[in-house]
Amino acid sequence: MIITKTIQYHDAQNTYEGYMSWDNDLPGKKPGVLIAPTFRGQSEFENKKAEELAKIGYVGFAIDLYGKGIRANSPDEAQQLMDSLNNNRPLLLKRMQLALDTLQNHEQVDAGRIGAIGFCFGGKCVLDLARSGAAIQGTVTFHGVYDKPDIPYHAPITSSLLILHGWEDPLATPDQTAALAKELTGRGADWQLHAFGHTGHAFTNPNAKFPEKGMFYQEQSNNRAWKLMVDFFHERFY
Repeated sequence: MIITKTIQYHDAQNTYEGYMSWDNDLPGKKPGVLIAPTFRGQSEFENKKAEELAKIGYVGFAIDLYGKGIRANSPDEAQQLMDSLNNNRPLLLKRMQLALDTLQNHEQVDAGRIGAIGFCFGGKCVLDLARSGAAIQGTVTFHGVYDKPDIPYHAPITSSLLILHGWEDPLATPDQTAALAKELTGRGADWQLHAFGHTGHAFTNPNAKFPEKGMFYQEQSNNRAWKLMVDFFHERFY
């Protein structure tokens, strides 16, 4: 039986409300996978990903980055919310670390088998978590944004990384993608990158219908990307 549950967690300033899912028929503790949202904030899109992860034996946790009840109702609102964290990457990292701690300490989760995935802005969020040296076994970005934070990291990145990239993504150009590869190589990371042709930004989202802006759903790339993620986590967890 797939269980879904709203999870509240806190820091000194805010209460956050995420969404967790797992298969209650599977015995013992399970690998946990954190799901970082698009710039709109945690939504039904990420919640469904948590349920899909539960179906393959993991605990999926769609996290909240903005605070309980704070979600974007328009692209302009989403941009403002995202900018508040883009302009304060240490704060963004603290919120990611809080969500990671919440997942690791859940009774259903094996804290030694943790992954993180992110979509669009969420891809940047999970990259920042990996960049920090967090104890996660695998990090996956779906059409993520790649600019690194102004934080002087030097130690190797310990998480393996899978970058799933639309080659025509206007928010992650070929030059920016090459810069990410150089950064990860310089940090000693175990990384791989899969680029999908004829694919832009937001290729996993059926509601992305802005081809003139380079943002559109690509079913074949979406399906291929999910399969690559499943294989990646199976390698990392078992």
